[in-house]
Amino acid sequence: METMNAAVLEEYRRFNWKKVNQPEIADNEALVKVAFAGICGSDQHIFKGEFHPRTTIPFIPGHEFAGTIIATGPNVEKFHIGDHVAVDPIIWCGKCPACLRQHYPACSSLKLLGVDVNGGFGEYINVPEHMLYRVDKSIPIHHAALVEVLSIGFHACRRANVQKDDTVVIWGAGKVGQSILQAVRTKTTNTVIMIDILDKRLNLAKSHYPDIFTINATRENPVDRVKEITGGKGVDVAVEAVGHHVEIEGRVNPVRGCIQSIRGAGTVCVLGLGDEPLPLLMKELIWKEAKIVASRVSHGEFAEAIENLEKGTLKPDALVTDVLNPAQIQDGFMMLENEPENHLKILLKFD
Repeated sequence: METMNAAVLEEYRRFNWKKVNQPEIADNEALVKVAFAGICGSDQHIFKGEFHPRTTIPFIPGHEFAGTIIATGPNVEKFHIGDHVAVDPIIWCGKCPACLRQHYPACSSLKLLGVDVNGGFGEYINVPEHMLYRVDKSIPIHHAALVEVLSIGFHACRRANVQKDDTVVIWGAGKVGQSILQAVRTKTTNTVIMIDILDKRLNLAKSHYPDIFTINATRENPVDRVKEITGGKGVDVAVEAVGHHVEIEGRVNPVRGCIQSIRGAGTVCVLGLGDEPLPLLMKELIWKEAKIVASRVSHGEFAEAIENLEKGTLKPDALVTDVLNPAQIQDGFMMLENEPENHLKILLKFD
């Protein structure tokens, strides 16, 4: 059996770049030579052992990646050797009530490449044909590795039903929040506001989208500032992409802040995967007869993200702060943990 190099999480908080067996492909699979892979917030949780026992070790993470097909099984019909592809990591059961309604992100036993089974932090990976999306070779291959996180932004817009001319506030300027900002800007040219506690992340967003408003929640009351920016009306859509939030005296938690920031009959969309219970005053939502929806992963928005990359309406390089050799993966995780203000999306360059 042939071997390859891969970043193996051999124990929590310790990667080893080592030789492992190269995967073999089934009849309906392609073998993808990974070019670039991104480190995600979920990967950071896996690294710390916070997904145990869902994610066991030893294990090869990585669910944001793209590469080139180098072999195909006999039943693969739509893809060919040499194609550049982005990989949708979602594995759904097809049998639960949500899947029977074709609402795959809500699958009761949802799994992901790189979370539940070995993923893209290796030189090669075997992928079923239905999880592949062709990316035109005019698009830089490292941009294709960002399709997964960008698709999360487009899915959030879909769940929140962002419309032309909507005003939007995004709580959280991390990887997901910045991806949502990019997707939102393909939907509306109206007021967009971004909230965080790290100036460097807010400044990064502002440097690429100078027309947005930014609020540092440690210095200003974000709800009051949103109301001021919108002339007291509130926004049409508020998105929470913080997850594990930092409590700040005199400030409500981000989800409640979203509720307080929307207009009557507005929409709150929640993505942040925080573990802490959040105190909410539901009558604040009810008084506005507003809507609160959840958004998880994506639901076919890879195609929309790729289309926008091809049209040049996204700014993928705005997400990337570092590119490392995959043998440096341990350093990458420590950089994200120790200096979150200085690092956003770290890409591993395999090719």
